[in-house]
Amino acid sequence: MGSFSCQMGICIWVFLFIFGSVFVDSKVENGSVLIDGESGIAETDSNFVCATMDWWPPEKCDYGTCSWGQASLLNVDLSNNIFQNAIKAFSPLKIRLGGSLQDELVYETEDQTEPCIPFSQNTSAMFGFNPGCLPLSRWDELNNFFNETGAKIIFGLNALNGREVHADGSTVGAWDSTNAESFIRYTVKKNYTMYAWELGNELCGSGVGARVTAAQYATDTTTLSNIVEEIYDGIGPKPLIISPGGFFDANWFKEFINKTTDILDVVTHHIYNLGAGVDKGLVEKILNPSYLDGLADPFKQLENILETSGTSASAWVGEAGGAYNSGHHLVTDAFVFSFWYLDQLGMSAVYDTKTYCRQTLIGGNYGLLNTTTFEPNPDYYSALLWHRLMGETVLSTNFTGSKKMRSYAHCAKESDGITVLLINLDNMTTINVNLSANTLLKSRAQIELVTQDTKTGESTTREEYHLTAKDGDLHSQTMMLNGNELTVNSAGDIPPLEPLLVSSLEPISVAPYSIVFVHIPYLTLNACGNLVMNF
Repeated sequence: MGSFSCQMGICIWVFLFIFGSVFVDSKVENGSVLIDGESGIAETDSNFVCATMDWWPPEKCDYGTCSWGQASLLNVDLSNNIFQNAIKAFSPLKIRLGGSLQDELVYETEDQTEPCIPFSQNTSAMFGFNPGCLPLSRWDELNNFFNETGAKIIFGLNALNGREVHADGSTVGAWDSTNAESFIRYTVKKNYTMYAWELGNELCGSGVGARVTAAQYATDTTTLSNIVEEIYDGIGPKPLIISPGGFFDANWFKEFINKTTDILDVVTHHIYNLGAGVDKGLVEKILNPSYLDGLADPFKQLENILETSGTSASAWVGEAGGAYNSGHHLVTDAFVFSFWYLDQLGMSAVYDTKTYCRQTLIGGNYGLLNTTTFEPNPDYYSALLWHRLMGETVLSTNFTGSKKMRSYAHCAKESDGITVLLINLDNMTTINVNLSANTLLKSRAQIELVTQDTKTGESTTREEYHLTAKDGDLHSQTMMLNGNELTVNSAGDIPPLEPLLVSSLEPISVAPYSIVFVHIPYLTLNACGNLVMNF
């Protein structure tokens, strides 16, 4: 049955008993999920799911494939109905604006006399493009779009201004904040709401293209904080200060965090833990539980640094595309990627990550939306279900049995009970999950498991959302929900995500290569505030 340690003599065990059967060789596996119901182990933001938009022009190519099209912040079609509805469905969606070219981007000013020139290809330049300019007219259009769709915007500022970049990537000099300050003042003048301002992209640690020391970056982030404090004086809401937006390097991050304890709101790091988009072994990694387990280390280390530093800053994943250099078509934009993506959401939340920004909302081969048609890819629906079902309180969840089952649990979002996420990486085994409970009651620990309506005597129901690939093809770009194809209609409306209502007396059946969200409203735990049940 497995074991679970109790602290201070208080614990609650919730058992999800799993009985698996392999239909080919009649192999039977038993296992259990243990959920500690006494208290949560972490808290996420209420809007944990976030996505990114980038600056890459259509000429951005990787391994001979040009996958960005008209998906840049400078040229994407803001009038597309599907695009608008995809964002509105989250109500709200955090969107981080940034990426490699943000440190090559200048902002047009109201008194600018020189032309605002877009990015142009130059193979000898950093990232293959000459610096480009954001016209204020486009900034106006973007803000009108974000306001209409209810998005919360994180803007990544150019942090290389004023620095000399050497051939080895090292930099000399402090950040020249003049252009950024002008841009922020214009933004405030126009009453555009920013959720956060972020400084730089992938300049920490060894950097990508260029690098800045932790001490200098701390000084520059303090400069940004001072600018925001001054410009937003008496104006609300005041945006968060976010940094450094790069790959985790324990020593660099520790020094940076220790030098910014009083001014930093969020520490962001980036995730491309599957390797290059051209890697032929991406699917093998995604389906390997041991490989997935090994991806937890940066989350653990950053959580520890924050806990011991005295800072009040929290951790975000500021950009995560899984496979760098624009991903891999029919992998990072297909059903199979939801195994990695949802496991990352679950894992990062366990280690107190507050927000997780997916690279990208649109663009490259890892977008939540198709770059050309704007139609949602499978991960869009995975993200939307997480957003609607998984609450802020993260519950300790331990599975014993098959290594192919991944499990996470949160208090339900804006509802009674809990939501359990089950990810079956086995291609042969259907796993039946029977819910039971065992409690060790001490002090204030309480649990209520109601499987029958006390008035009618009938069994209560839970809500199940079964996600599978169309025709069982892991490379399919069509998501099936409870056996029905998810697709937008002719008006560009996002389809409703309707659950199966299942008797609490029936097992949860998790098919091979499938994902199931299970909302269990009749189970109330101390960790979830003992919400009142309504029958």
